[in-house]
Amino acid sequence: MVVSSTATDSSENVQSTFASRYVRTSLPRFKMPEQSIPKEAAYQIISDELMLDGNPRLNLASFVTTWMEPECDKLIMDAINKNYVDMDEYPVTTELQNRCVNMIAHLFHAPIGEEEIAIGVGTIGSSEAIMLAGLAFKRKWQNKRKAEGKPYDKPNIVTGANVQVCWEKFARYFEVELKEVKLREGFYVMDPVKAVEMVDENTICVAAILGSTLTGEFEDVKFLNDLLTKKNKETGWDTPIHVDAASGGFIAPFLYPELEWDFRLPLVKSINVSGHKYGLVYAGVGWVVWRTKDDLPEELIFHINYLGADQPTFTLNFSKGSSQIIAQYYQLIRLGFEGYKNVMENCMENAKVLREGIEKMGRFDVVSKDVGVPLVAFALKDCSKHTVFEISESLRRFGWIVPAYTMPPDAQHIAVLRVVIREDFGRSLAVRLIADIEKVLKELDSLPSRVQPRVETKDGNGGGHANKKSEREMQEEITTYWRNLVTGKKTNGVC
Repeated sequence: MVVSSTATDSSENVQSTFASRYVRTSLPRFKMPEQSIPKEAAYQIISDELMLDGNPRLNLASFVTTWMEPECDKLIMDAINKNYVDMDEYPVTTELQNRCVNMIAHLFHAPIGEEEIAIGVGTIGSSEAIMLAGLAFKRKWQNKRKAEGKPYDKPNIVTGANVQVCWEKFARYFEVELKEVKLREGFYVMDPVKAVEMVDENTICVAAILGSTLTGEFEDVKFLNDLLTKKNKETGWDTPIHVDAASGGFIAPFLYPELEWDFRLPLVKSINVSGHKYGLVYAGVGWVVWRTKDDLPEELIFHINYLGADQPTFTLNFSKGSSQIIAQYYQLIRLGFEGYKNVMENCMENAKVLREGIEKMGRFDVVSKDVGVPLVAFALKDCSKHTVFEISESLRRFGWIVPAYTMPPDAQHIAVLRVVIREDFGRSLAVRLIADIEKVLKELDSLPSRVQPRVETKDGNGGGHANKKSEREMQEEITTYWRNLVTGKKTNGVC
């Protein structure tokens, strides 16, 4: 460490050995320094700190792309100073975005001709895409209710409890009730029957997930479409469907072309997909496309001219970089249908290798499905001594970042590990991960248990059963588990 000219608290200052060739005093962490420093020193200080970050290639928690070809990296750097919103100044970039929208719309079987312009927009990610789609549904529902002279102040969306947090954000930010279909053990996606039962006249849409974050499973959008069509006829409503295809939108068309989940189903009015997941682009770019122009209310589109020519815009963000849009276009034309299909098939093959290795250990139940996103989610068969959270913690010693988490209500007593298979996770890494998991299990077996047994009670027939816990109690237990894990105390934990 550099010896400062004055005594300082290391928790309030940033120090770097190599930067001492240029700067001998440490820098404040939370205030702007008074003096400038050489560029070499600034680089080295930041580079030193970033070494403590995890390796993106070994971050198996993330669906987000962590590798692209050098040619695309160069295109990204060439466009790093372009602001996408300046459409008049960068018309070619705008054209590339429009081409991407049309390619994706055709991929999802939008009812448009070869020369027609699809209705859609590039976003920062699927979170923004979902916000835009939700706003379109809310405004269409409100306009219809106003025209009918009915109340329009209590909109709701029906989803499964397995939805990504961005749906909860949309509901809270834009004052829409989120009606969630609870999960159950062994069934970790939305039940279409229960979802349709929850639909009422205030439902602005039902959101289905093509590739659950929890298990990678595709929800049955066709069955949902059929059930909802029947209910709409019976009630006179016209409740639509949005498909959150953030993870699966760039998988299903290539691996499961016969699967009906997209605009082939009449009630599907909009779809979002993450270009930075299996669209194979670095974070962050997402896409949202609508079935027809009528599905996007005109009043949500703004027209500006203070950047040049008249420009229509429908986004939550204004300024954003052009690089990811250009990178998405590169991938679409570079790989084509054949290339994407090859990448997804390879990912699924590597997922199979990992799945078989996990199953062969005999210690886990694999809860992910064969059809869906290429990932492997698995739970301990016996968590009476150790938990998946301990396994996750131990794997970090080998560089692996493998998340452990509990399922949403009413399956929150199930905890799993999840490994996402991306393009840059090859078979050799899968084999290595299997070996490291086996090492971790062997080490944990030799250690005393951190899990205290739950209290058993006797029922009226003399049979034993564990005390049932409320959702709040379960969450408190999980919080206590993590706190005690850090301190090394024994704890009551979930599997």
